[in-house]
Amino acid sequence: MSAAFRKAAKARQRPHRERAQPAARTKLGLLEKKKDYRLRAHDYHKKQNALRALQKKALDKNPDEFYFKMIRAEVKDGVHIIKQPKDEITPEQVKLMRTQDIKYVEMKRVAEAKKIEHLKAELHLLDAAGSAAGRHLFFVDTEREVREFDIAAHLDTVPELVDRVYNRPTIATLQREAVKGPTDPALLKKLAQQRKNQYDLLRQRIEREKAMFVISQKIQTRKDLLDKTHKVKVKKETTTAPAIYKFKFQRKR
Repeated sequence: MSAAFRKAAKARQRPHRERAQPAARTKLGLLEKKKDYRLRAHDYHKKQNALRALQKKALDKNPDEFYFKMIRAEVKDGVHIIKQPKDEITPEQVKLMRTQDIKYVEMKRVAEAKKIEHLKAELHLLDAAGSAAGRHLFFVDTEREVREFDIAAHLDTVPELVDRVYNRPTIATLQREAVKGPTDPALLKKLAQQRKNQYDLLRQRIEREKAMFVISQKIQTRKDLLDKTHKVKVKKETTTAPAIYKFKFQRKR
């Protein structure tokens, strides 16, 4: 067949057109192609064959048949669920794991305690909690002394250094030598902010150390509960303290 003949035959072919959509079926969408009908029929027959196979398997099943998977399987709300086996752990193994947990928490708590002591040494902090504001109290006998009380004269310093709670030199010291330390207001403000940040960091570390101590106590309590000794709960567990139990006294051999 020559190329000219094929070209003429192709020109005589009618263009393919899709079937017109009936007006009554417009709301149902476009018509499916022949291939789509075939795929849907194949899927339908596949599902029907699977259902028939399951029905035959159910009819042929021996009612007295038993296999161990039946123990771990159940149907809940129409859903087939397989129970997962629990890990077999002896009480001695649980106690050992609790001991390792306590050791780790104690190690972290001791590290925090060392950092707290280091910060206290840097800040010359006397209060362990770091929250109480430092106060200097003066005691007098009469109301007249209260009205006429002069802090600078009582501290033997100049009025400009009264608010300086650290390294406050006396008048005799100022006559011998100059004031030591920074005196620029901007630098003093910067140092005060740095000191405040260090106090905030110290307060956070103290709270973290207390939380770790509570955690270690709670782990120790759970470890003690593994014993089969009769016990009675005396106090419930809180966020800041573990539960308290009273154990029955047993004489150890």
